[in-house]
Amino acid sequence: MTIRLYDTSARQIRDFTPLTAGCVSIYLCGATVQAAPHIGHIRSGLNFDMMRRWFEYRGYEVTFIRNVTDIDDKIIAKSTEQRRPWWSIGYENERAFNDGYAALGCLPPTYEPRATGHVTEMVEMMRGLIERGHAYESEGNVYFDVKSYPDYLALSRQDLDNIRQPESTGETGKRDARDFAMWKSVKPGEPSWETPWGRGRPGWHLECSAMAHKYLGEAFDIHGGGLDLIFPHHENEIAQAKAFGDAFAAYWVHNAWVTMSGEKMSKSLGNSVLVSEMVKQWRPIVLRYYLGTPHYRSMIEYSEEALREAESAFARIEGFYQRVIEKAGGAVEPAAEVPPAFAEAMDDDLGVPQALAIVHTTVRQGNSALAADDKDAAIARLSEVRAMLGVLGLDPLDPHWAGETDRGEDLHGAVDTLVRLVLEQRESARARKDWATADAIRDQLQQSGLVIEDSPTGPRWTLGPR
Repeated sequence: MTIRLYDTSARQIRDFTPLTAGCVSIYLCGATVQAAPHIGHIRSGLNFDMMRRWFEYRGYEVTFIRNVTDIDDKIIAKSTEQRRPWWSIGYENERAFNDGYAALGCLPPTYEPRATGHVTEMVEMMRGLIERGHAYESEGNVYFDVKSYPDYLALSRQDLDNIRQPESTGETGKRDARDFAMWKSVKPGEPSWETPWGRGRPGWHLECSAMAHKYLGEAFDIHGGGLDLIFPHHENEIAQAKAFGDAFAAYWVHNAWVTMSGEKMSKSLGNSVLVSEMVKQWRPIVLRYYLGTPHYRSMIEYSEEALREAESAFARIEGFYQRVIEKAGGAVEPAAEVPPAFAEAMDDDLGVPQALAIVHTTVRQGNSALAADDKDAAIARLSEVRAMLGVLGLDPLDPHWAGETDRGEDLHGAVDTLVRLVLEQRESARARKDWATADAIRDQLQQSGLVIEDSPTGPRWTLGPR
């Protein structure tokens, strides 16, 4: 068994070899909490949640760090705009992110450090970089000297001569316009912390280098994030950490975006779809299926039609669950191991689409077994499906999803009572052989968005696709 991952720095899929046998250390660039999350933000968390789950299934002990950027230019701008304290905005949106991750079934990180809680570590790193000649102080700012680090831009494979920083950043005293700020001097009305170079606040890039060093040490296995972070954020992280003396990340893994009309989903473009609103319209397990089952390196073009297709596909899986459990007369436990073809797909750069094809094939085999009245084969197939979906965080019988299967336990109970009254009328019509009335009742229920199935234990209903 060898897990293989696409390493952005190598531009190829590589066999994964951990720095410490049996252990995996992952640092994921998390939320910048100037606003509530849209589904594009949560996709990254989902992709790396599935990665983590697969490593754990393969027997690794995983340390998973996901940071929170709770101070930056955007948060300060929001503070001014809304006339609210910067920390109030940050905390509110941090909770919204965590609610979104939890709603879609992401396991909590091992540690979730905030930038503002690690100023001491940042100061230590800046001091070391200045001593080594890789950074300098100017007018209370501390800048990284990009020319001092020969491998700068190796990750994105750009030419330094083609890189130009915008002139309107408000950062003064640079030796070179391409040098980037690790620390920004205090400005009126902005939050600040004391340093040997005066009061100020962190630059965006420094925090991740410092926090990765603190929680994962001088070297760790995997650094993750969205494609948009490769430059400048990840390039600058690498420069800071390696110039400081750290080996830093052995593998770089980047997820693709969720797009709308061909553009990256972004708050600034006004085309975002907030998670808090999406979970009111769609069951969270369906959202996880929709966002988590495309390959992590593939773009997702958002559309309601695609979500409806995901909902229908997942409903077919749930229908199989229900039929087998009725046939078995009770719960069916997950298999101890996933099928070999599923494992092979997941080992190959987290091939979730190929793995999901095995899930659907197994569901079809199970349905065929049900049709042939082969109870044992149907139970065996469901056991395999539960094991596979469990690895993906998509098992409908997992306690996390309990109560949300039909968009709310309370709502389900009320609807169930009303539907069963109508179904009793249908059964009465069938008993008197009034087939026209029975069919008319069924058709009316289906027009209301319900699917009615006749089973050996009586009629049952489910919500149909939208």
